[in-house]
Amino acid sequence: MSIADRLLITFVFITLLLVTAPVFAQGAVATGEGEMVYANNCIACHQLEGQGIPTAFPPLAGHVPALVAAEGGREYLVKEVLYGLQGEIVIAGEVYNGIMPPWGQLTDQEIADVLNYVSTAWGNEASLPEGFTAFTAEEVAAQRGLELTGEQVLETRPGL
Repeated sequence: MSIADRLLITFVFITLLLVTAPVFAQGAVATGEGEMVYANNCIACHQLEGQGIPTAFPPLAGHVPALVAAEGGREYLVKEVLYGLQGEIVIAGEVYNGIMPPWGQLTDQEIADVLNYVSTAWGNEASLPEGFTAFTAEEVAAQRGLELTGEQVLETRPGL
């Protein structure tokens, strides 16, 4: 293969990268970032399909939309990720009493991304309230600095 052929192949390859990279990047921002945050931080307790671990860690699949729809639910979800959760909760008749650690070290955008992911993954999207809007970094930032404990977050849990 001649140098001219190699240069042509390199030129074509670079052109393809420049044309397609923004398309792939847009998809990653829209859906992939939250999934990555989930995989790196949440999956051990809430599991691959969001099913949780009985009696310890509650399911996110089939439950997050109810929290989103409840009065104060969006703020509760943000606080739960920022400050953790400690105490007994009941979901679909099952008692859970694990401890969720605070994830305040995550950026506001990472928390918004992971909340958007768990709100729409595992079939949750179909159960979201009409007019659902994505969580934003600004929404998370508004809940930072409250210095809540996991027990205090539990007290703000909507009656579900």
